[in-house]
Amino acid sequence: MSNEKIDVDVEYLTRVEGHGNIKVNASDGQIEKCEWQVIETPRYFESMVVDHSWKELHHITSRICGICSIGHTVASLKATEAAMGIEISKQDELLRKLILHAENMQSHILHVGYLALPDLMGEGSVIPLASSHPEELKTVIRLHRLSNEMSEMVGGRTTHPQRLIPGGFSKIPTEKELTELKNKLRNSFNDLMAVADLCEAKADKFPDFNRETEFISLTNEDEYAFYDGQVRSTDTGIQPVTDYKDITNEFVVNQSTAKFARNNRQSYMVGALARLNNNYDQLSPMAKGVAERFNLKPVNHNPFMNNIAQLVEVVHNVRDSINIIDKLLENGLEPQEEYHEPEIEVKAGRGIGAAEVPRGILFHDYTYNEEGICTAGNCVIPTNQNHANIQQDMEELAPNLINEGKDEDEIELNLEMLVRAYDPCISCSAHHLDVEFVD
Repeated sequence: MSNEKIDVDVEYLTRVEGHGNIKVNASDGQIEKCEWQVIETPRYFESMVVDHSWKELHHITSRICGICSIGHTVASLKATEAAMGIEISKQDELLRKLILHAENMQSHILHVGYLALPDLMGEGSVIPLASSHPEELKTVIRLHRLSNEMSEMVGGRTTHPQRLIPGGFSKIPTEKELTELKNKLRNSFNDLMAVADLCEAKADKFPDFNRETEFISLTNEDEYAFYDGQVRSTDTGIQPVTDYKDITNEFVVNQSTAKFARNNRQSYMVGALARLNNNYDQLSPMAKGVAERFNLKPVNHNPFMNNIAQLVEVVHNVRDSINIIDKLLENGLEPQEEYHEPEIEVKAGRGIGAAEVPRGILFHDYTYNEEGICTAGNCVIPTNQNHANIQQDMEELAPNLINEGKDEDEIELNLEMLVRAYDPCISCSAHHLDVEFVD
């Protein structure tokens, strides 16, 4: 096979969000071209926030992504609150952590069950699984529905939440709603283990590929970090969130309308696998048990295992959500009027907010004037941080596949699975682009 000409030309990769191409050309076993191409039209959401009020930015930026709208809302609110010195109550913090769990569950179940699982089952999409594996698919649907209901209960609706506002929540769930949710979460354990069983049965379908990589995520000594913490790199250690530009180091490449990023190496990885590698000890015992079934322990350098890390995180999300609800019920919910609006002292300032969303660490950075009008904004999206790592993985995986004698179809499938393993949100990553015209 190494003496033949290889042409892999994947336009508009399927089962990912947005538009990306895979191009690999090889002749006589030598790679001539290997590119992960992002072809989305840039979206100027950093420019959109300028000249808008501090009350509006979290609603605007939640529209960056229909999958991670909750995470964008949380990161946006944290940036605004940091800029103006706004503090939230412990109750509001717990509710924000709860809704981040809901979004992580929602996105991971969608990806593992609908987008990644067909590759393991030898199918081109999830549709044939409705006939070949109806019970397994129903299990995925039940878990996805539960996470949607959880998002709606805390945020007011499933996507683009309404109730999260600077300083807290405009409306909070009732104790009855929280109790009902807790019972549903407890009843989901069997479904979670059923999905784990199915993935374990197909574990041999995950390619055995390892490339030493830098992993970056939030970390917090008190918990498995989603809502708050410092930035941890497996290479360079811990830095404050305010150093995010020194960590992300965005740059432009010819084949992408989205920026790439690098820190200590040519690239780094964010997302479920990065979080697990950095925060494994803080996983719940049940989540660790699932990880052990796949021999998934830090530091794991196989990007395909990001799918299993997502499954592990869903188990942790469910367990920790139950713990959060117990804390809220034990403390008793603080009374709040139906449409609560915290008193905010508007002032000038710059604030940086970070949160872990399904695809990795997300940064929002705003500057406000004395009237609370945004004068500058910057967002660094998880997928845009992963693009360079996808490229580096492809550059090592493609020659390996050729040397192993894989045919063109097998090479194409493995490269598609590689990109899907990152669960990219491609269109969200193609954002503001500074263009300098030179005579």
